[in-house]
Amino acid sequence: MAGGAGVTLGRAGRLARIAASGPGRWQGLGIYALVLALNFAGVWVSLRLIAWNKTFFDALENLDGATALRQVGLFFLLTAMSAGSWLAADWLRKLLLIRWRARLTQAALDLWIGNRAYWLLRAGYSDQPVENPDQRISEDCRLFVDNLLTFTLDLISTLVGLFSFVAVLWAAADFALSLTVLGTEISIPRYMVWLAPVYAALSTVLTHGLGKPLKRVYFDRERVEADFRHALVRVRDQADTIAQSSGEAAESRRLAGRFGAIVQNWRQVMRAELVLGLFMRPYMQTVLRIPTFLALPIYFAGAVTLGGLMQIASAFSNVVTELSWFIFKYRDLAGFVAVCERLDGLMSLSKAPAPAGAALQRIARQDPGDGAVRIAGLRLATPQGRWLDPVPDAAIAPGQTVVIQGASGGGKTTLLSALTGLWPWGEGRIAAPRGRLLVLPAGAPVMDDNILAAASYPEPPETHGLPRVHMVLERVGLGHRLRMDTGTSGLSMGERQRLGLARAALNRPDWLFLDEATAALDSAAEADLLRWLRRELPAATLIIVAHRPPRGVDPDQILAIGATEPGRKTA
Repeated sequence: MAGGAGVTLGRAGRLARIAASGPGRWQGLGIYALVLALNFAGVWVSLRLIAWNKTFFDALENLDGATALRQVGLFFLLTAMSAGSWLAADWLRKLLLIRWRARLTQAALDLWIGNRAYWLLRAGYSDQPVENPDQRISEDCRLFVDNLLTFTLDLISTLVGLFSFVAVLWAAADFALSLTVLGTEISIPRYMVWLAPVYAALSTVLTHGLGKPLKRVYFDRERVEADFRHALVRVRDQADTIAQSSGEAAESRRLAGRFGAIVQNWRQVMRAELVLGLFMRPYMQTVLRIPTFLALPIYFAGAVTLGGLMQIASAFSNVVTELSWFIFKYRDLAGFVAVCERLDGLMSLSKAPAPAGAALQRIARQDPGDGAVRIAGLRLATPQGRWLDPVPDAAIAPGQTVVIQGASGGGKTTLLSALTGLWPWGEGRIAAPRGRLLVLPAGAPVMDDNILAAASYPEPPETHGLPRVHMVLERVGLGHRLRMDTGTSGLSMGERQRLGLARAALNRPDWLFLDEATAALDSAAEADLLRWLRRELPAATLIIVAHRPPRGVDPDQILAIGATEPGRKTA
């Protein structure tokens, strides 16, 4: 278990350094110190309340009304101080939470997006795919910082309070407990001081033994909840396809299956928490009363007054409560361990995302020197090691129009990914294109909820000038969408492909890759828009994947993929 704790501390330390770093780190540490100081003020109030217990109950025992009344006033003053320090600390802690969460989230996004881990760390593309990265970045960053602040602030305050309360108990419990065991009289000086750690230690060991399964079921809980949310998002995003395919029953089965996993995990959580609760609940309800029972022998022996009894019981309760920090926080700590594992795993893998190793990764990328693209001896493979159809050697000069043809599944789209530098699986040589690249992928995905931003993606509309964006959208036949609203919901496939052509015209790439980018347009519209696009981009190189020769442009060359080479079947 020590090794497991060390691993968790290492993960938490790495993530904490990231969260607390960056611009404004000293302000963040200053806020942390201020919250800690306010927590210490709360400890001081607790010490004053221990002393208050003795004075108040002694006044009751002596029927001293004036002293009791003054102590009532002091009680409300101490309560106001405690509430004020707690509220101030809570407000500052929340301020620090959002600062550190923002920093940690940005660091996770930089690794996930900047290193193209979002592309590589997928099932089928990596030996270590990351499941539900959206949930890890969104929820786990928040949960980690929240728990980090809660645990560290509480633990430091607990340690300070523990030493303070032990000092009070040591001074107040200055008596011995005499016992006769097998005819031998045994005297235990300050027995209340020694009972506290023994009582808490035994309870901590029992808590850990009963609660050990919680970490795994909490880890699984976050995964199955994220899977269910992802399935619901899919229904929203694919609403047209599902409705047109009468896929309601299939989606209902899929959602029921995902929710069934939640139900199964929830039952595991219930069992694990019930086992732990069989001990924890009675412990939490008795921890404030047992000290009084343990001190009764001394009270009945006349060694302490009623006020002294209440002071000792209060000090003992505080010592045991501080020593029971691990017990009271066990469920939250189990969740924190799972959060650290998920989030640190995401960030560690994203630092150097590695593609799956089943296939060869021997594509040599060279600088052509003259701006052309050259392909020589290129064979592409799937990540699992299956060779795709052979790619003919070719030289593509800047400004040419090239059409790539071949059977479905033969590797036409994969060739585009290889030319852009994304696809690592295969062998051969590619002289990579220079300049700005833009790919209009098959399926014409829309990259923003606003049609103006979607047309200019990845640049903001203001980069191109709003009048220019409006003019291009009118030219591709989407002016009616501007007049209706600027949303992108309900776009047909043809409208989405028109939007993609608008993106190309606005971004003015040097190399434009069109993957079935006009397949949903009628022949007249395709010819009109491709002629217009070629006039807009006279110097751009167009590489077009199409099952039929596109209308409106005259290809300089056609690359036919599909001449099968016998023999080699796997990479």
